[in-house]
Amino acid sequence: MSTHNKNKILNDPVYGFITIQHELTFDLMDHPFVQRLRRISQLGLSHLVYPGAVHNRFHHAIGALHLMQEAIAVLRAKGTDISDQEGEAVCAAILLHDIGHGPFSHALEHSIVKGVRHEDISALIMSRLNEELNGALDTAIAIFNDHHPKRFLHQLVSSQLDMDRMDYLARDSFYSGVAEGKIGSERIIKMLAVKDDRLVVEEKGIYSIEKFLMARRLMYWQVYLHRTVLCAEFMLMRVLKRAKALALSGVDVFTTPALSIFINESLDRAKFIADPEILNRFCELDDSDITCALKVWQHHDDPILSELSKRIVHRNLFQIELRSQPFSNDEVETTIQNVATGLGLSREDATQFVINDTIHNSLYSEEGISIQFKNGTVQDFAEASDQLNREILTRTVSKSFLCYPKELAR
Repeated sequence: MSTHNKNKILNDPVYGFITIQHELTFDLMDHPFVQRLRRISQLGLSHLVYPGAVHNRFHHAIGALHLMQEAIAVLRAKGTDISDQEGEAVCAAILLHDIGHGPFSHALEHSIVKGVRHEDISALIMSRLNEELNGALDTAIAIFNDHHPKRFLHQLVSSQLDMDRMDYLARDSFYSGVAEGKIGSERIIKMLAVKDDRLVVEEKGIYSIEKFLMARRLMYWQVYLHRTVLCAEFMLMRVLKRAKALALSGVDVFTTPALSIFINESLDRAKFIADPEILNRFCELDDSDITCALKVWQHHDDPILSELSKRIVHRNLFQIELRSQPFSNDEVETTIQNVATGLGLSREDATQFVINDTIHNSLYSEEGISIQFKNGTVQDFAEASDQLNREILTRTVSKSFLCYPKELAR
């Protein structure tokens, strides 16, 4: 690690001035693997709906780090034993929690790489960084993987009420302009405590938790699963799959050097883990590779790759129908036939222009959030809340959608 004097204060539009407290996290911030997050959009293609939503995962990582530092200070003030090493490690863990995200967030892991989740890649990158730093991330990785004896530290990184969620709700609300996502993260953090090695929220914070959960649900339907955003992201996945299918069948498809291996080769989790070069390429990959490819692919000889790419580049997105009941096979087939006739395509090619899938949104998981009352007893939030009962909290809302070219409206 470098030892030169560092300016450790950042100006964040959401929280104001942020002080970076640890040498380790400052060194990590300067690493190319973390700097790559500046080139990965936090909200994928949401800017096609909310023009201000152009913030990146680096912004989010810094914000989550700030909230973690605040949470540690609050817990220590309440007598929770967190050593300097543990404080530094849990800050490193939250800074790196999203380091495995690919371009446009989830598009890559659902299209051209099979069976590899961004969490798997995060773990691989953290191990690589740990080797470079001679084991300085041992404790951070143990906390990240929930192998550290103090379980509440992992909860601060990953749980129903972690610093990740608290920052992304506040930040995504700020940049998208969707006020319903605004939460009182400062108050919630002030209400945190630890009992029996579990993170709890003091009783007086219960209404802040209700607002936090409802804000999360509203942000999912208004931003993360907004119908137009959903359509754009599934179109992007369809483009990437088409490019890969063409490349694997021997057709020449343009790629940037970083994107090449992911388009031209069949990759799964085993290959990803076995070949260090794949991880190297992944760590060079960002949104600009996909954007550049789309601009070139819109002129490709393959009419499907060309048309889908052109529609994304020029925001000529598909029409989307969203409803609670699944679309019948007959409805989907009729749509495919309409597209085939309208665009002069074979039925097989027309299927590339029709997307039918289902999305799910859950407010509350079995893991729960623990509320601690003044008398010291602890109760699950679902039982403690007088506004949100367990049935409302745990119900999974599912919606089916059907996308197709808008000029061929059904």
